Amino acid sequence: MSRDSTRPVTAPMLEYIRRVSIRESGHVRALREATGKLRERGWACAPEQGQLLALICRMTRAERVLEVGTFTGYATLWMAEALPEDGTVLTIDVMDEYVDVGRPHWEAAGMGGKIDARTGPATDVLRALIDEGMAGAFDVAYIDANKKDYDAYFEAALTLVRDAGVIVLDNMLWGGAVLDPGDERKSTAALKVLNEKLGRDERISVSMLPLDDGLTVCVKQPG
Repeated sequence: MSRDSTRPVTAPMLEYIRRVSIRESGHVRALREATGKLRERGWACAPEQGQLLALICRMTRAERVLEVGTFTGYATLWMAEALPEDGTVLTIDVMDEYVDVGRPHWEAAGMGGKIDARTGPATDVLRALIDEGMAGAFDVAYIDANKKDYDAYFEAALTLVRDAGVIVLDNMLWGGAVLDPGDERKSTAALKVLNEKLGRDERISVSMLPLDDGLTVCVKQPG
């Protein structure tokens, strides 16, 4: 295979990756299985993404994590388990319906005290955090919510994370739609513009990974 190609991850290869490398706790696995029973189960991050988020938290010695888009809190629980005892994940979602699926699993894992779940439009909650003086207070931010507002979420996260803090954005390939010139959906257009922006944004170091539906990892540059 030429160097200008990436090897495809086949179903057997994905099964192998998950079998030999995924270290889900029993509580994280139980929440994944509960989420899998929902019609909207595809909204959850993949296990290998959750584990990468937990690894990023450990590598950065994160104490405060910001999450935009909770869903059932599967990724939330991965990250909470990776934090020190006094660490916190502040997670935002527009509705409680799906968050309530995750809460019993957070509590069963002993992570309920680490997770600060806030309800409301993410742009409003993020603006309030900035107004409260929380700029630079977070070590890691994970964004997986309304795609058409991703740029606003990214800009807020860039303010809220510290220098050398990490911002991770999910679904950046959008099922391949970012390559479709005929896809005129607002979400697709927003992601196309943001992908181009992140690639040349000197405020960050960036790596776009073909992991599941595309994961972009940014590190905030000092200054």
